Amino acid sequence: GDTGAKMAASKGTLVLKAVKKVFVQFCPFEANVRSTREFLAMVGTEKARSTNANCEFITDVKHDRSDPVIDITFADGERLVMKGANLTSKEMFSTLQALCIAKDPQAKEAAKK
Repeated sequence: GDTGAKMAASKGTLVLKAVKKVFVQFCPFEANVRSTREFLAMVGTEKARSTNANCEFITDVKHDRSDPVIDITFADGERLVMKGANLTSKEMFSTLQALCIAKDPQAKEAAKK
């Protein structure tokens, strides 16, 4: 179902202007992968992607039992690396959202509306 992603998106739009690349790596058959997949669904919505057409989304599906990793590169060169195994999708989403807003003053305005 798509309801989870829609609910999350309505909590606050993600503006990806400050993001250059979203790299997500996970093993689809591991039990700890759920939050990572949910996070991917939340940031990969058409609405979020439309805020930055140049933002690269790379998904690396592994089969080596490795832990899920989300590695985000911002336009200013800063990186955010999150271990999906220990975090909920909401935690990861709000961390990314906060950084996007901090790095993009226009996003602050959008978030207020």
